[in-house]
Amino acid sequence: MDFFNGIKEVFTTEKYMVTIAEGLKNSLIITAGAVAIGLLLGLIVATIKIAATRSKYMKVPAFICDVYVAIVRGTPVALQLFIMAFAVFAIRGFPLIITAILTFGINSGAYVAENVRAGILSVEIGQTEAGRSLGLGYGTTMMRIVIPQAIKNVIPAIGNEIIALLKETSIVSMVGLIDLTFSAKIVGSGQNMADYLVPMCVAAMFYLVMVYIIASILKIIERRLRKSDRRN
Repeated sequence: MDFFNGIKEVFTTEKYMVTIAEGLKNSLIITAGAVAIGLLLGLIVATIKIAATRSKYMKVPAFICDVYVAIVRGTPVALQLFIMAFAVFAIRGFPLIITAILTFGINSGAYVAENVRAGILSVEIGQTEAGRSLGLGYGTTMMRIVIPQAIKNVIPAIGNEIIALLKETSIVSMVGLIDLTFSAKIVGSGQNMADYLVPMCVAAMFYLVMVYIIASILKIIERRLRKSDRRN
């Protein structure tokens, strides 16, 4: 089959595009859900670990967070997905897509936590001292002064994590979910193509477009934040 004719056939054949669209939808849902969980979890973990340097009462929570980060960063995400799907959430009728969202969200949270923690530590100590001198409590100073500045510093790293997360979702077919990559494989088998070149290239196009959109949005956010800094 001619390569370009194959590309045209994939885009113009309804059953092929329905399959691709289903995989694309699942990839986007898993990524969006995991990003939301990862950002929230990462922010909480980073805050706890920073607070532990000032409060003895946070030592135990910080230790738990250290263990969580070490385990998640030290094991493959594919292994984590298998454990979550076939052990932790091996419940009849439990949606696999929710399992995937939780798995990738928890995995992402560990990386986001370290990025945010590094961003918080990069903020000058004078900012914290200024907030405390104004009568603000430590928590208020962190939430209103330090963390907003830290987020500006870690946006590029967070962006890389989101992009990596989107591409990592391609392993969910191992637990029976249809993602963008697996949908391309299904289309390839339907075309009797031994190498699946055409549908895989179509999937690659979708990934490239999504990554480009994410990168463009992050660049816009960075530019706006730099403008706000100059105004201040």
